Amino acid sequence: MKLLIRIFGGLVALWVALLLVGLVLPGHYRVERSALVSAAPDRIFPLVSDVRAWSRWGVWFERDPAMKISYSPVTNEVGSWSSWTSKSQGDGKMTVSLSRPNEAFEYRMDFSDMGMVALGTMGLSPAPGGATRVTMVMEGDLGRSPVNRWFGLFMDRLIGPDFEAGLANLKRLAESAKG
Repeated sequence: MKLLIRIFGGLVALWVALLLVGLVLPGHYRVERSALVSAAPDRIFPLVSDVRAWSRWGVWFERDPAMKISYSPVTNEVGSWSSWTSKSQGDGKMTVSLSRPNEAFEYRMDFSDMGMVALGTMGLSPAPGGATRVTMVMEGDLGRSPVNRWFGLFMDRLIGPDFEAGLANLKRLAESAKG
């Protein structure tokens, strides 16, 4: 019986320690990836600024072909949105908050099933040889939840590979003759 009490006490102490450490972990995360695309910004921007076009290069759409997606009547201006429901990718909504042709695109992502919000940007900048550097960023506030803050430690490893794959798809599409 003493052994069980010690094991239980140890587990409670570990849980309390993890909770307390979680309270002092960073409350913000940022994930950033870039790709060099051999295409002019005016060829890339329509693929980025139209929320309907994201299904052509975003990896989340590849992972769940059965994803249910809805779009606003207009899909390529500030206020445009897409929302999705997916068993494997979660549920959410993306709303365009800024669109500067051939330069920058900003959006807000609401993950309704997780109660989290993220802000994202896609920046296009000139690169040598007529190429364009496309930079994709997502950042968000994790709030006071120790669980979310622990989760935030892994955001770069969780989202970064998706950004890399999506940027590779975007690169192929923008560089192709039919992009």
